Amino acid sequence: MIENNPEYTNFRIAIPTRFEEVFTHFYFAENKSNELITKTLLPSYQTILILSFGEKPYLLSKQQTRIEIDKYLMIGPIKHAFDYALPPHSEILTINFKDDAFYRFFGNAAIAEHVPMNPEDLVNDDCFSMLWFELSKLTDIHARAEHILQFSEPYLVNRNAIAEQLANFKEQSLNPIKSVACQNSQTERNIQLNHKKHFGYSAKEHNRYERFLKTVELIQSLASSTSKIDWFEIVAACGYYDQSQLIKDFKHYLNLSPTKYLQFQQDICNPIS
Repeated sequence: MIENNPEYTNFRIAIPTRFEEVFTHFYFAENKSNELITKTLLPSYQTILILSFGEKPYLLSKQQTRIEIDKYLMIGPIKHAFDYALPPHSEILTINFKDDAFYRFFGNAAIAEHVPMNPEDLVNDDCFSMLWFELSKLTDIHARAEHILQFSEPYLVNRNAIAEQLANFKEQSLNPIKSVACQNSQTERNIQLNHKKHFGYSAKEHNRYERFLKTVELIQSLASSTSKIDWFEIVAACGYYDQSQLIKDFKHYLNLSPTKYLQFQQDICNPIS
């Protein structure tokens, strides 16, 4: 989605078919105004690489610690919302890793879960500095995206068979851990450990997140068509036990109540929609 503001541009860049199991999308945002722009990013359970050009953007942690992005920064899997700020004349290009793709590049899916980090710490060379320098010479954002794809391709290792089965499991009526364990004659505990290792989160965590995401999307849809939200309808439609459980999830992921989310949703970016 592109916001209707000539001084603030933001949009998603689609991924070619050959990379669809690696990245969900790239995201570009540019602040051409003279004002600071702040946004909140919803949890996505993805790891992201943020590339910065122009003035330095920054993240704000839950404790309001300011983390500046000089050229690039890795963070994830993103399990809670966080605020970020784009100062005047800044721009970012964000790479969103899908499912087990981060593990396929770096061999560890959760090392940056709590603290943003320099991705060069993962590979022990200056390839990211070289990538940033090459991208900084390109002015067309789509040319930058294509360059990233070409750069990343040699580093991608073959997918683990169990991780692939878990990522592609679509039968909602079945438990993916039990089903994949049965298919591979392994214990459920071993499949759980593989899930955590390759994705950076457990299947149980992700199921809770999927329910929350479904709730957010339903609220957004209803808010655009009605002036009053029936919270009991939301509870029933999204599989919550009661309204208190719904509120608990909003506090967990956003540190906001559902009604507060409605008030501020125009400033909250959904990385999936």
